[in-house]
Amino acid sequence: MNENMAAAMELRCWGGDWGLPSVHTESLIVLAYAKFSGAKVTVSPIDWTWKTLTATVPELLCGDSAVTEPTPILNFLRKQRFNADFELTARQGADTMAYIALLEEKLRPAVLHTFWVDAENYANLTRPWFASRSPFPLNFIVPSRSANTALSRILLTKGEAPLHRITEVEGKIYSDAKECLNLLAYRLGTENYFFGNSPTSLDAFVFGFIAPLYKASLPSSPLQSHLKQLENITRFCDNILAVFFSSDHPNG
Repeated sequence: MNENMAAAMELRCWGGDWGLPSVHTESLIVLAYAKFSGAKVTVSPIDWTWKTLTATVPELLCGDSAVTEPTPILNFLRKQRFNADFELTARQGADTMAYIALLEEKLRPAVLHTFWVDAENYANLTRPWFASRSPFPLNFIVPSRSANTALSRILLTKGEAPLHRITEVEGKIYSDAKECLNLLAYRLGTENYFFGNSPTSLDAFVFGFIAPLYKASLPSSPLQSHLKQLENITRFCDNILAVFFSSDHPNG
């Protein structure tokens, strides 16, 4: 245990832009939780490396351990006694799991669609961003592969049959996402964080999902317009960036 705690922790993730420490939802979740829990993590962006094709990001490396995906990484950090949730009651812990499930089911499909499936956003923002950070010839491969993965994930979540076309589920995707954002805004109310004065894993997940949608210069996004009307949610994102990441991005 002590050896692991003493071991340096490295986080591989996509790099930052738009005033964010990373443009990638899963990477943002882990970066935020590490800040909230006081974990000292060395961030290694995979941008401009061959890992843009081979790495599963985010990936936490610590000693002989390599952990991927936000939930396993957060569990690993908790075992190292970096726990942002230690003051939560059992009820709050259950609420956390319920809201994270809500984000995955209701908001993720719309975020994926906004960045990877919407033709205007993909052509003008997403594809150029990821292509410019992938070495030749991966710049031709990485964006299209991610777009195909996003489309498959959306249809898996929302399609009632394997042959569903994306156009048949778009309306439902965005109405579900707006409903999810409204629920989050209602739950947050006038607080800085979802459970009082200190941020927890739920705040990390909400931040990871919402910050790219809020900060990206999207040519086309009714969902972004809806989000920007929810002033307490945008203030929540700005507050986390100012309190936890301002030294990382002095010009952000």
